[in-house]
Amino acid sequence: MISAPTLAHCPADQGREIAFAGRSNAGKSSAINALTQQKALARTSKTPGRTQLINFFSLGEDTSRRLVDLPGYGFAKVPEKIKLEWQRHLAEYLQHRASLQGLVLVMDVRHPLTEFDEMMLGWADEQEMPVHILLTKADKLKPGAARNSLQQVRRRLQEWEDLVSVQLFSALKRQGVDEARARLDGWLSSAEA
Repeated sequence: MISAPTLAHCPADQGREIAFAGRSNAGKSSAINALTQQKALARTSKTPGRTQLINFFSLGEDTSRRLVDLPGYGFAKVPEKIKLEWQRHLAEYLQHRASLQGLVLVMDVRHPLTEFDEMMLGWADEQEMPVHILLTKADKLKPGAARNSLQQVRRRLQEWEDLVSVQLFSALKRQGVDEARARLDGWLSSAEA
């Protein structure tokens, strides 16, 4: 639909949207592409930090239901001034967007719950915003190691279990796509806000 540099440039704040957030190298764009069954809806890159704007994607012709790809955080190789600007716009979006129904927090299964991830969870808790965590790149670990990582994350998130759910996910192997899509469908199809 549109790529917005600031909250003021975002589409009208009506309907329902789900935002995707995560470190720049966590596989956020790949997850969006897998969930929407598109090869290049969200642009992927070997260079972290390519998503520098708030990108809105409508679901089909219905512009009242949207997925939002937020700028990655914590790893992008960009000047500190630009990182701070991204963080300010990200905070404004997350705190003031009335149509936001839920946050998908994308984490590399091998490096979950970074300081930035925990900051996002803290914000979501303050806003009482539901969060669904995708532990991406699950195909990079043996099944037992991936399950262990999932259990460790669940244990660390017990205090937020009323708002936070978590699952293993692999865009490459399409692992967890149906489970994640069911969660998103629930957020997007609830009674109009």
